[in-house]
Amino acid sequence: MTASFLDRFRPRPAAQPEPVFDGLAQVRAYWESLRRDGAMPERAAIDPRGLIGVLDRVFLAERIGRGLVQVRIAGSRLADFAGIDLRGLPLSCLFTAESRPQLGLMVERAFAAPAVVELDLGLDRAPATGLVARLLLLPLADEATCRPILGALGFVAGAPAHGKLQLQSWRDEALPQQLPAIPPATEPAPARPIRRLGHLALVHVSD
Repeated sequence: MTASFLDRFRPRPAAQPEPVFDGLAQVRAYWESLRRDGAMPERAAIDPRGLIGVLDRVFLAERIGRGLVQVRIAGSRLADFAGIDLRGLPLSCLFTAESRPQLGLMVERAFAAPAVVELDLGLDRAPATGLVARLLLLPLADEATCRPILGALGFVAGAPAHGKLQLQSWRDEALPQQLPAIPPATEPAPARPIRRLGHLALVHVSD
């Protein structure tokens, strides 16, 4: 018998359950509920009451350069993880130096496409723990000279309380562009009556 034949009778390891990132599904559902006709929600439409239970891991940020966003509002869970008040700091301060270039590309993708972006994250201080968090980026409609974004950072149960985030994988979901409204068709102006002079016909039409 060959080894491959015997392998068929050996017990297979149980499939690992999909990790649960607490709160991300609620944030995405709330953002979707604010969309109208496929358009991105306005920043002014964000109401904290719609995010009760997950406000501690939610943040609002604004674009300050290509691939760079500055945190304007951040929940307490994010501040505890960073060990500092994140308001006024770039989002990249949560990440290791080697992860920041790819983070910048995905942030820019969220604005430019626009797209919903998800980043799977580990920790530099505990690489053996594998996947510990997921970052969700949800673009908002333009607001004056800035580009706002709604974000949420969900952790798996038992994730370490501190550390620098490392990108492990990423994906984006381009949002369908809202087509401009087509103006209603107008009735053509009726032609003026024809006056016949001899064998020539002069037709007067509207300018």
